[in-house]
Amino acid sequence: MKLSGTITAMVTPFAKDGSVDYGRLQAIVDEQVAGGVEGICAVGTTGESPTLDHAEHHKVIEKTIEFAQGKVKIIAGTGANSTAEAISLTKAAIAAGGSDATLQVTPYYNKPNAEGIYRHFMTIADLGLPVVLYNVPGRSGKEIPLEVVARLAKHEKIVAIKEAAGSVDRVSAIKNLCPDFTVLSGDDGLALPMISVGAEGVISVASNVIPREMGDMVRAALAGDFATARQVHAKFYPLFHDLFIDTNPVMVKEAMWLMGRLERVFRLPLCETTEKNLETMRQTLTKLGLI
Repeated sequence: MKLSGTITAMVTPFAKDGSVDYGRLQAIVDEQVAGGVEGICAVGTTGESPTLDHAEHHKVIEKTIEFAQGKVKIIAGTGANSTAEAISLTKAAIAAGGSDATLQVTPYYNKPNAEGIYRHFMTIADLGLPVVLYNVPGRSGKEIPLEVVARLAKHEKIVAIKEAAGSVDRVSAIKNLCPDFTVLSGDDGLALPMISVGAEGVISVASNVIPREMGDMVRAALAGDFATARQVHAKFYPLFHDLFIDTNPVMVKEAMWLMGRLERVFRLPLCETTEKNLETMRQTLTKLGLI
């Protein structure tokens, strides 16, 4: 199973009463499919997974699969810092059917050593659903060591790694160790440089806002048309930047609210951004002709 192109790290929309808004969810999935993305990642970091209970977690994944109707690949975010919990969430995704892969974050807070990280991911991979490793030390507190990536890449069900450590050099290092292993950028602003050294796509926050444009940029880069890809990157760089002036997914949901695409509702401890940040996003969206 090969993953490439633009995979949207989809937001989870909430209604005014704080419940999951499945009507809005369907509209967002429809927009992503119409925008031509290659995949959707449901209930990852951008989907506010830490504040969804398990029943909601399962249902958002199931509904995303239902709404997508097989038109794009679906990656189910079923990671956790407890291996037992990650097993439970992943088994539920397998039982529901329709997921092409699972996104598995490095166990956070408990900060396991290299062997613990290896055993955790291997245990999930043995369940049988293709695994995308998720390296995000800024959130998990631990990087997946390169030698552990090389060991894990030998498992037939570990198919890719999402690199969100902000390092283009790590992409080169991984491809040097494992030339055939798929690397996906976890940063919109680094998608183009990462593809230039061997990444095969991006798991994108920005594509919630600009699915077609993000997809066009990535497809151009993968086809070797870096001149076109650079033009798209340069145009939308202010958006890539401003989506992270507050904790993700605060700014992407603020952007989508300004565009009239969801309610301005978060679950604590996440909340609305500052008026200054909101005005910055409003100006950026206006300059790009998005509002």
